[in-house]
Amino acid sequence: MRAHGITEYEVYAIKYASVERTRQSNFLEPIDGDPNALMPLDFFVWLVRGAGRLLLVDTGFSQISALARKRFFLQEPAQALSALGIQVEDVSDIAITHLHYDHAGNVKQFPNARIWLQEREMAYATGKCMCDLKQNHFFALDDISVVLKRLYEGDVRLIDSMHSFAAGIEFHRIGGHTDGLQVVRVMTTKGWVVLASDAAHYYENLEKKNPFPAIYSKADMMDGYELIRQLADGEDNIIPGHDPKVCTRFEPLDLPGAHIYRIA
Repeated sequence: MRAHGITEYEVYAIKYASVERTRQSNFLEPIDGDPNALMPLDFFVWLVRGAGRLLLVDTGFSQISALARKRFFLQEPAQALSALGIQVEDVSDIAITHLHYDHAGNVKQFPNARIWLQEREMAYATGKCMCDLKQNHFFALDDISVVLKRLYEGDVRLIDSMHSFAAGIEFHRIGGHTDGLQVVRVMTTKGWVVLASDAAHYYENLEKKNPFPAIYSKADMMDGYELIRQLADGEDNIIPGHDPKVCTRFEPLDLPGAHIYRIA
């Protein structure tokens, strides 16, 4: 339900890469049907625009990272933004949902942006859990070093749990996938939208409470499903982090060479 007097923002999903996967590889628990059926995974960043603000949610990865990790690369997120008439210098704020390679690359391309990150995520990505190869292989050390450098330069805002960024934009720690994963809640003409990032990779992870298998805390992940449902005005307003269905459920913008979808 829309709140009186709160700014309503535009929200866009920007697809920049993809990779082929099988269905079972996207779920922790056994699934119905053919476990070897193809179930691609798409990579997105998101843009929130309104009231003179440009908030980029996540920064994606580069073509070099795509080659290294064998991902099909469409375009740099910065190039997609330029199709919207937005230059990297225009982006004043970046919310990094978590520090995995596909969400926290390219930070150095945005020189004027403040970076909003959960303090627990920074501690997680630089602490003892990174001695575990099963956890650290989702991170790129070069990306972490850029964020640390920006921290020392005073450009990173470390936050704890829920943070009200502006009237109609909130950051909420969920955890689960990583210890400090956060989601972004945005007021729109459709009501509250939750950019869930990897709190729910696919709609089906959420619907069946069967999470993506990359997990720091399963208990936090399951609690997170309930919290994002509470934060959103209906499940249609929950936007998963990697589901190709986003590209069919929402209107594509008619911009040559760009893969941008209007969420609200």
